[in-house]
Amino acid sequence: MLNVTFVCLGNICRSPMAELIFTDMVKKRGLSNSFRISSHGTSYYEEGNPIYPPAKRTLEEHGIEGAHISRQLTLKDIKNNDYILVMDSSNLFDVLRLTGGAYGEKIFKLRSFTPSQGDVADPWYTRDFEKAFNDVEEGCRYFLEFLLKEKSEAFEYDKRH
Repeated sequence: MLNVTFVCLGNICRSPMAELIFTDMVKKRGLSNSFRISSHGTSYYEEGNPIYPPAKRTLEEHGIEGAHISRQLTLKDIKNNDYILVMDSSNLFDVLRLTGGAYGEKIFKLRSFTPSQGDVADPWYTRDFEKAFNDVEEGCRYFLEFLLKEKSEAFEYDKRH
């Protein structure tokens, strides 16, 4: 089983979008038993709050359902996940600061798996939730393709059941 968590600042827009998008992709591929998927924020500002309504609406417009409650990332979360996928350079800095520079082999920007690279712009500031959705969806799609190639043995259980 692969443990994957998505990380942004408040855990109410980008990272829950990524969690729900990736969960949907994995389910459609019949790989749900091979993953534990979550999301967290680097700050405590929004802890306990649901996904931001415009982010939820954007997901629903694309046929993706799900609920989410914001949680702050801890060092234990980092230790217990195989992949920590952050949305932007600021999130990356915050996660590396939390770890003291350790665990770098499992911490990536989500879009580092895409040809375009870069950050997922924060729709809290840009108000462009559709662009955030497209960037996150692209990152999730390329990340899943990476896993299917590089970690194919992790999916043997799903293939047999």
